[in-house]
Amino acid sequence: EPGRALAVPTLSVAVETPQHASVGSVLDYHCETWLPPGTLVRVPLGKREVPGIVWQARPGQAPIDTAVTLRPVTQVLQALAPLPLPWLALVDFAAGYYQRSRGEVALSALPPELRKLDNTALAKRIARLHKRVVPATESESAPIQLPPLTPDQESVLTMLTSVFDAVPAHRPVLLHGVTGSGKTEVYLRLAAQALAAGRQALLLVPEINLTPQLEARVRERFPGRVLVSLHSGLTTVQRLNNWLLTALGLADLVLGTRLAVFAPLPRLGIVIVDEEHDPSYKQQEGARYSARDLAIYRAHLERVPVVLGSATPSLESWQRAIEGRYLRLSMAHRVGGQGAQAGAAPAGFPTVRTIDMSREAAAMRQARSQGQPPAALAPALVAAIEQRIAVGEQSLLLLNRRGFAPVLHCTDCGWKSGCSNCSAWRVFHKRDRTLRCHHCGFTEAVPRACPACGNLDIHEIGRGTEKLQEQVAQLLPNARIARIDADSTRLAGSLQAQLAAVHAGEVDVLVGTQMVTKGHDFRRMTLVAALNPDGALFASDFRAPERLFALLMQAAGRAGRDASAAARSEMWLQTGYPQHPLYGALRKHDFEAFATSQLQERRDAGLPPFSHLALLRAEAREAAAAEAFLTAAREAAQAMPESEGIALYAPVPPLIGRVAGFERRQMLVESTHRAALQRLLAVWTPALPALRAAHKAVVRWAVDVDPLAI
Repeated sequence: EPGRALAVPTLSVAVETPQHASVGSVLDYHCETWLPPGTLVRVPLGKREVPGIVWQARPGQAPIDTAVTLRPVTQVLQALAPLPLPWLALVDFAAGYYQRSRGEVALSALPPELRKLDNTALAKRIARLHKRVVPATESESAPIQLPPLTPDQESVLTMLTSVFDAVPAHRPVLLHGVTGSGKTEVYLRLAAQALAAGRQALLLVPEINLTPQLEARVRERFPGRVLVSLHSGLTTVQRLNNWLLTALGLADLVLGTRLAVFAPLPRLGIVIVDEEHDPSYKQQEGARYSARDLAIYRAHLERVPVVLGSATPSLESWQRAIEGRYLRLSMAHRVGGQGAQAGAAPAGFPTVRTIDMSREAAAMRQARSQGQPPAALAPALVAAIEQRIAVGEQSLLLLNRRGFAPVLHCTDCGWKSGCSNCSAWRVFHKRDRTLRCHHCGFTEAVPRACPACGNLDIHEIGRGTEKLQEQVAQLLPNARIARIDADSTRLAGSLQAQLAAVHAGEVDVLVGTQMVTKGHDFRRMTLVAALNPDGALFASDFRAPERLFALLMQAAGRAGRDASAAARSEMWLQTGYPQHPLYGALRKHDFEAFATSQLQERRDAGLPPFSHLALLRAEAREAAAAEAFLTAAREAAQAMPESEGIALYAPVPPLIGRVAGFERRQMLVESTHRAALQRLLAVWTPALPALRAAHKAVVRWAVDVDPLAI
């Protein structure tokens, strides 16, 4: 009879849906048999059949209204064991904290190829993997000659071993190891301990270009073990196979970028996050999660140790160590480094020299007056590079801007090469004579004359790595010069080929962006120069100085990594502000002094880590539409009791206000207490879809919790 309660077995299934309507919601389906949580299934959704994950199974009889007819589960992927309960708990936390649906977070963590397989095809693939992968025992593995430990490494490993053995629920460990101190060797020793106990090790790295070299080192250390990588550079089949190896428990070591934090590891024994400060761990689309923070929470759920390593830890992690929430261990010496003189940089570190570019201004003006382009490098720096070339050593020139020039302009009418779709300039790329927007990709050939007035005299403003490479070739005509940036490494395998040339000594001067400063072990590199790094000193983003210091410390760490060359290694800074406190801390390689100063500034200003932020972002064709939606959202939040004590700021444009033809606006939400912010978001975010329906001109909106840029 209509309306009569009827008892039927039901399953709550997480599916991927496009709307934000009910964060954390799942859909109910009918199933003849009970299925445990974590089981992969296929279910009908509208006119489609989609993959899903059983989230809550109710084997008992659950009364429902007969007016509601539950659709049946169409297929169960029984070939694969249910995903572990801690994995489901991790997704639950991520969905709730970052204000996304369970289905979106869970299904986006699965390999796309898995969606295409039925149970039969999946069973066949799993059988092939079992035949191909035969886990080796320790007796089958050839003995490995381990490198000797430094006193710092030995002390840290002794401390970690005792802490991990004595305490079942571990505090996160912040390993503050200077560049070249041997943090990777510590990671490998910790992974070996986990493997010896029959567990799996998860090692996260921030960027894909760090994965191949680290993978090679891990394979060399553990030749009898199953190592898999998880990152966006894999083919769909490779990603599926590697994911299955982790889920089946066949993989001993998992090495990956941020998505690997969701790898299902049934025997997880340790989590290691290398370069924990790196912003690449923060997802910038969809569910905007921080893989570093989720790694910490995952280790807490599974009661396993987690180690965060960095030469320049994030100020959030540093502050938690000060508060005692993290255990901080230090490795203050480079491998092969000895003592240091009072007031000088630590032994084994490059000496930091500054070139006051304000004093070079007169020479640059004279060059312009004579019709000559100003030199890219100061004469003293050129001489230092020539000295390195003469003895077979290498130099690195860091300029964190790709392309030939940031903008072209007309000297008559003032026209500049702006992007018609974005509030940004199109960058001049000389090699293919194009103007290219690095935000939306809009590309055109360089005009023969000014599009506005017809003037033939169009000049470039500023300098990118492409132009720097050309200028250095003019200054050093006999030098072998290479460039590594996102443009020169676009083709598959090109990055590995260029890095191999550097390691082989076939390059005298390497020009590059920040991608060459992270994790690379250039044994012949004795000079690093950063050109014009001053922009971040006065940026509106409060995190800009932190990022700049980390970048320069990482860049300096590429020099003098061979102990025999450490004494003559140098880092040069071409700056207009040589007396800036940031550069003063850099001269001494003193991260602690820099962190203390920055934390005090943030405490005084009420900025993270002493406050907690969220951003509501909106995009529309017209700026007024985006602002109206955000204003209405702000008023809705202010009317909620949970907003008491929380600051809700008026909508403002971000640094790049228009991208790909869409106007972007954002609204900042700030609270001194994380829990209070989460309580507001939990009731406010579910109300936003209905609000968006009343502002149909808004095409996209998203909540970003703990944003890295505001």
